[in-house]
Amino acid sequence: MNSPIKYAKRMLLRAGQTLTSLRLAKDSGIPLYRVIPRKVLSRTLRMLDRHGVTLHQRSYPAWIAKYDTMDSDARSRLSGYLYRLGASGEELPLISIIMPTYNTPEMYLVQAIESVLDQVYENWELCIADDASTKPHVREILEQYGSKDKRIKISFRETNGHISAASNTALEMATGKYTALLDHDDTISAYALAAIALEVRNRPDAALIYCDEDKIDGNGNRFNPYFKADFDPELILAQNYLSHCVFATEAIRAVGGFRIGYEGSQDWDLALRVIERSDSTQIRHIPHVLYHWRAHSGSTAGSMDTKSYATDAGKKAVEDHLERTGQKGEVISLPLVPGQRVRYELPATLPLVSVIIPTRDGRLLKTCVDSLIQKTSYNHFEIIIVDNGSVQPSTLIYLDRLAKFNDRPHVQVICMDIPFNYSTLNNTGVSHADGELICLLNDDIEITDPEWLTEMVRQAIRPEIGAVGAKLLYPNGNIQHGGVILGLSGGGAADHASRYTPSYSSGYFGRAVLTQSFSAVTGACLVTKRELYEKVGGLDEDHLPIAYNDVEFCIRLKDKGYRIIWEPAAVLTHHESTSRGYDDTPKKAARVRREAGWVQQQWGTLIHNDPAYNPNLSLETADFSLGWPPRVEPVWVV
Repeated sequence: MNSPIKYAKRMLLRAGQTLTSLRLAKDSGIPLYRVIPRKVLSRTLRMLDRHGVTLHQRSYPAWIAKYDTMDSDARSRLSGYLYRLGASGEELPLISIIMPTYNTPEMYLVQAIESVLDQVYENWELCIADDASTKPHVREILEQYGSKDKRIKISFRETNGHISAASNTALEMATGKYTALLDHDDTISAYALAAIALEVRNRPDAALIYCDEDKIDGNGNRFNPYFKADFDPELILAQNYLSHCVFATEAIRAVGGFRIGYEGSQDWDLALRVIERSDSTQIRHIPHVLYHWRAHSGSTAGSMDTKSYATDAGKKAVEDHLERTGQKGEVISLPLVPGQRVRYELPATLPLVSVIIPTRDGRLLKTCVDSLIQKTSYNHFEIIIVDNGSVQPSTLIYLDRLAKFNDRPHVQVICMDIPFNYSTLNNTGVSHADGELICLLNDDIEITDPEWLTEMVRQAIRPEIGAVGAKLLYPNGNIQHGGVILGLSGGGAADHASRYTPSYSSGYFGRAVLTQSFSAVTGACLVTKRELYEKVGGLDEDHLPIAYNDVEFCIRLKDKGYRIIWEPAAVLTHHESTSRGYDDTPKKAARVRREAGWVQQQWGTLIHNDPAYNPNLSLETADFSLGWPPRVEPVWVV
């Protein structure tokens, strides 16, 4: 990337924006001067245009035209492939689409039905249950389509029962092996059912299938795509990111269908109940935009305020899930985004946390330790400082005072005058620890939120959790660490998600504020069980003495079946690299490349296919930009 373009991006970041945010604003019809000062906007656009990168060229409509438009030839190829599969004797599943309707605007209802009729895949049935609409055009349209195609089944309810009741009526008509959900004013892509059928062909035991989605306005313009992560048991408790799913029909019926009283989040409640009875491998993600969610004044896609009852129902659905699965916690709604977090209960006896802090004349060591002692509300921790040969008199005096610290918490100072090896220093600190939990903490971290450790412990004590990371902010308030995404930084080993995003922003579809799983989190502030730390051998001292040791440690935990959690309720300030400095010399850069190469060699498949990051997104930046090109073939390439 040209340095002037990097300069333009830095200008945007200083203004609290990114290229992605400007493109989304442009695609949504928002005047750009409303999201960025005119002077910065003008200068940035001139800079980008001079180097051939314009918002129009990189907009979502341009991306659709280049990567998500199935022409007639591609449609014929996909249709022919499906025909040959059927002719060879393969059983392609009947897919039932259930669609409750109620006073749907004529244009939207027609477009929804026509999007089903336009499917390349033909083995479907559309089960429509009208919930006693009072607008006469609804019955007229439904009867017309019902007589037009025998695959369209219609039921007219005598009384209005709301969406759960109407969905159950539609479900009664379904005879397919799989059942897809379609709202009465939304549409699906022409290859949607083909993609589902091909996924089922590869995974016949699938219990739930979900896809990427975008929004569509009244004129049919697509915008605001949500390219999702693979199945995440944490994120599904924070938001219904699965949204309009496809279920194994027997799985829906086994849990009793849609529940009355959960209207607005009835699909979330259903998904949670199906997930509880399924193995995680049966929850499948198709990384393509198969669903177009209508955005208008009365829809949830248009504004969450129009359906506040959906938020209440979603909270209730998650509370029920916790009760059914024997987990104790409080579900708390979030202010920045339609979402919530689970605040898990702490045990009656708090586990001891050993906080390991490597240092060598760290100029912020005193700030780190003093703030840790003075501001941390969690009162059962010890501090182990591993001094890597400090020589500054002020540092030595401070360490000597800490070694004699008689008040709580207990403080140890371990001296190790060896060549800098971050992995060795932390492993040595852990070997002197008494805590059930280990907290790796950089000496340039400043404690600003008293509850940070409490929130991390809530997550770390859960049996299935391997490691927990915190939300780290730069001193200016922008995000420094929002989880680690493998392969980021132009195909390197890893980088931080949501980097430079303002702390007040919800980020990409809430991912800067919602608790979620990642493949790794930074060791600048990481909490794990001591038992697990020792089980996987700690940080790799031989191959990763400086960089990526925290990432590779998390990958090993994940490989053992444990989940890695990013907990944004734990907020700290990170004065990044003030102690060791940046990797800005040829020697340091070569060492980083060498260590990154070793991680890629060991874990290449996972690094190039991080389940927490969609293959339609770019590996060049940490702001969830569109990939040019995406790293996944279109559905019609078969």
